[in-house]
Amino acid sequence: MGRVMAEQGVSGRQRIINAIGFSYAGLISTFKNEAVSRQQLVLTVILMPVARWLDQGIVEKVLLISFLLPVLIVELIKSAIESAIDRIGIEQHELSARAKDTASAAVFLALLNAFFIWLSILIFVWFDKFMNTYSDSQSTRCTIDRSSLRPV
Repeated sequence: MGRVMAEQGVSGRQRIINAIGFSYAGLISTFKNEAVSRQQLVLTVILMPVARWLDQGIVEKVLLISFLLPVLIVELIKSAIESAIDRIGIEQHELSARAKDTASAAVFLALLNAFFIWLSILIFVWFDKFMNTYSDSQSTRCTIDRSSLRPV
């Protein structure tokens, strides 16, 4: 028989410990059984150091990292929906297909959101670096010798 969260007589600290254990088991199960979840986790693990490496302020770094986590969260929810539907039965049903497709669309939107945030900040970083480099090179070329100027 599966685990029951609302066990009789369990409260307080033990209930929190149980909840953490159930959450950990859910993470392990999802990443063990879902290839897409593993791929998204690997992508997140790779992109987090990239976000820290970028030469930008803390706000940009926090934004880059914080928009990776919703992708994993929505993927976990999608996996839960798919597991529950598969538990009901394997026969084709319009409502089952709609629920799975909707959950998949939610993951897609989370990925799209993360992609556009990353793209926007990376463009901003590169544009800022280009403008600083350009203005520094322009200021060295356009120096004026003030000693040769006469008052009018």
